[in-house]
Amino acid sequence: MGNYVRYRPAYPAAVVDLLMSECGLNSASVVADIASGTGIFTRILLEDGNAGRVFGVEPNAEMRNAGEEFLRTYPNFTSVEGTAEATTLADHSVDLVTAAQAAHWFDREKARREFIRICKLGGWAVLLWNERRTDSTPFLREYEKLLLTYGTDYENVRHERTTEEIGTFFAPSPFQVRIFDYQQAFEYQALEGRLLSSSYTPQAGEATYLPMLHDLRLIFDAYQVDGSVAFDYDTRVYFGQLG
Repeated sequence: MGNYVRYRPAYPAAVVDLLMSECGLNSASVVADIASGTGIFTRILLEDGNAGRVFGVEPNAEMRNAGEEFLRTYPNFTSVEGTAEATTLADHSVDLVTAAQAAHWFDREKARREFIRICKLGGWAVLLWNERRTDSTPFLREYEKLLLTYGTDYENVRHERTTEEIGTFFAPSPFQVRIFDYQQAFEYQALEGRLLSSSYTPQAGEATYLPMLHDLRLIFDAYQVDGSVAFDYDTRVYFGQLG
């Protein structure tokens, strides 16, 4: 959990600008951030009065507790035990429903119905992912090979599998997409933490754990510049009005 809290990527400021200009996000908005996890995107919604009230809906107790600690200084944050398919929120109670780096885990049909239930008339659904570019630099190409070699179910959970089918979530409602550039830089220990924060990588005690870290170190040493390497992302934001 510590690696997840410290090393998962945030999101570009342009995402909030988009929600304000296209989805009406403002300081009076009520937002349900679904599968809010440790609160990475939730905090972006809460900062600078971007939203009036944010419900962080998270089923995993460990993540929910980490999010509550991370966001403890925000009085307009409410932590909720719930799922995308059963949020426990009231009917027609929120202006926006968001899900960051999470909707590939949802039962899409059930989650869509739940989002419609909790949204006010004219409310918005917003799904977003940071998709790591796998072929834009020599370092990222080698990192992708590492994941394909050692990842336990990496090919099955890649976000592209979900975003290729995103229309089935919004259908028959229209939706739009925006793509933003984002980058995350790492020294070696942070890169190791970022790798281990992924659900599909072997952890300490597993047979492939040490060989994976050995290869990671070789890749880092080969491609670091001034002691760091970078992940380049496409931050994909899908948004529309359901119902």
